Amino acid sequence: MASSSSSIDEEGIEKKEPTPLEKHVMFFDINKDGVIYPWETYKGFRKIGSGVLLSTVASIFINIGLSGKTRPGKWPSPLFPIEVKNIKFAKHGSDSNIYDTEGRFCPEKFEELFKKHGRTNSNALTGAELDELLKANKQPKDFAGHIAAKSEWKILYLLCKDEHGLLPKETVRSVYDGSLFEQMAKEKQSKKHRGKSSS
Repeated sequence: MASSSSSIDEEGIEKKEPTPLEKHVMFFDINKDGVIYPWETYKGFRKIGSGVLLSTVASIFINIGLSGKTRPGKWPSPLFPIEVKNIKFAKHGSDSNIYDTEGRFCPEKFEELFKKHGRTNSNALTGAELDELLKANKQPKDFAGHIAAKSEWKILYLLCKDEHGLLPKETVRSVYDGSLFEQMAKEKQSKKHRGKSSS
């Protein structure tokens, strides 16, 4: 299991390394102030190539769903901010448990997921295998957790499946280590530049 490390900055103050779960959401913190507002979530989805409708729905759904959980003891805010440092409190039920309760990545759970569900190809998931995974993880009476898990996985599949309809293992790993969104944004940017230079 990966542990979160810390370092000492120039003033001798201990700086905690963000957990993989924090890194996963930090991409959407556009102005890097530790708080993600719905318009930042929207911009983040647009940066990775999502359409206007999906980006709008995702930003409303995600911020309304996660805001209260990441702001323990605070009054609800009509702006639905998500506090990055408290994202571990927003872990929902019916998930794969690849992040532990502190938001750290569990490699053995990740490998187990593909051993169990990647039957067509051990390094990828088909759409049908993804449905099986969601069904297997669904906890009784956990409607909200199941909807959250289903939304996350279906959006990932929609945006990242290859030409054979497979969701590659390395793509899924990069979601969990927090590098996928930056990668997708760079790819979208370079495609845009290529398009401009060829026209």
